[in-house]
Amino acid sequence: MRVFLTGATGFVGSHVARAYAAQGAELRLLTRSTSNLSSIEGLSAELVQGDLRAAESLRNVLHGCDALVHVAADYRLWVPDPADMYRANVDGTRDLLRLAREVGVPRVVYTSSVATMGFTTANIAVDEQTPVSEADMIGHYKRSKWLAEQEAIAAARAGQHVVILNPTTPIGAEDRKPTPTGRIVLDFLNRKFPAYVETGLNLVDVKEVARMHVVALERGTPGERYILGGENLTLKQILNRMAALSGLPSPTMKVPHAVAMAFAFFDETITGKLRGKEPRATVEAVRMGKKMMFATSAKAERELGFQVLPVDGALRSAMEWFVAHGYAPAYGTAA
Repeated sequence: MRVFLTGATGFVGSHVARAYAAQGAELRLLTRSTSNLSSIEGLSAELVQGDLRAAESLRNVLHGCDALVHVAADYRLWVPDPADMYRANVDGTRDLLRLAREVGVPRVVYTSSVATMGFTTANIAVDEQTPVSEADMIGHYKRSKWLAEQEAIAAARAGQHVVILNPTTPIGAEDRKPTPTGRIVLDFLNRKFPAYVETGLNLVDVKEVARMHVVALERGTPGERYILGGENLTLKQILNRMAALSGLPSPTMKVPHAVAMAFAFFDETITGKLRGKEPRATVEAVRMGKKMMFATSAKAERELGFQVLPVDGALRSAMEWFVAHGYAPAYGTAA
């Protein structure tokens, strides 16, 4: 089976590439001229250069492929030019799906995000049927992923074989960029997490997310969305887990959302707009934090054989990888 995979040099995508390689797939991986290839080092794969914002150039690359697995996305909570994010996430997805239809790629797996779900401020786990609309999307990243997912749903309704996966918050080794979630781990390890806000996340082992990308090609129902999640935890619980694994102290001071919002506004204005650098905190992130991003993966468990795994192993892998690769200092073992 020949698979064309986008996003292979990213965090989730590199794990997906290795999952397909382990199954003997012939890989054709999309890279950019600026891509760091260290995450796919040692893989037997054909590397092709291209850009989602110029998807037409990928037409010939898709010829002869048995599947398109579209993992790539511009995943940032702060971006100086939002239009660039929409070109990659929305236009790029629409164009790739069209090209796959035109050249006859029989199956597609599209990696969406749990960000497209209808979360509330209540402590309720959402599922694929929870009502949601574009108005519920906070910030450009969520909105762009929601719009891209609508393109995938529309393509499936028109007869294209497209299965949609919605990972929650993947965690594990090889988060080189790192992702916004990886930064939480890094800030904790670097003793830059003096306080926390009341919010909730669902953490999922990135290796199980990768395994589902292989399974979904065979068992997924076209047009269906599948949440891939793990444990529902408050931010404080996540910090406590990392404290238990590392022996480092967990912050005890809780910051009201209003204070966090004021800091984010200041940081985004000074660091982002005036200095042109990525701020440590953003207004969008604080607004998102008001909602408890808890979810259930019962549908994926039932239909795909997804496994909800304890998150401690993935957290430990992430922490150990960051330390081993110089992102953070070594820590002692908890007693």
